Amino acid sequence: MKKQKNNKITKNLPPIPNKLFFSIGEAAELCGVDPHVLRYWEAEFPKLQPAKHRGGRRNYKPKDIELVRSIRYLLYDEGFTIAGAKKQLKSGNKIEPKAENDEILLPIKQSLEQFTAQMITDLEDLLDTADG
Repeated sequence: MKKQKNNKITKNLPPIPNKLFFSIGEAAELCGVDPHVLRYWEAEFPKLQPAKHRGGRRNYKPKDIELVRSIRYLLYDEGFTIAGAKKQLKSGNKIEPKAENDEILLPIKQSLEQFTAQMITDLEDLLDTADG
């Protein structure tokens, strides 16, 4: 049975390795789609034009991987149509995948920010009393 790749949200994809170029297979793996999907998206999204070298092999740059991830997010996670995703990409709005559990993490993040701010204040007070 073939592994379903579309079931994980875009935010949970692996980090993009520090490389100059990726093959179509590597790009597909990093983006959680099949290579034929990348080839189809190249035809649909003019911004997605990986460099091709002799023999037609594609070389995806890290910026191409980021664009594919944005397209994937819009189509799979947000439910846009291809036309809607094109429009969204043209708008220039920042496309930021949301974590599955943002609603859970936000109060924790706010508590940590408050705690950190209080710790800084306490440490500054401690330094002031030690200097005085």
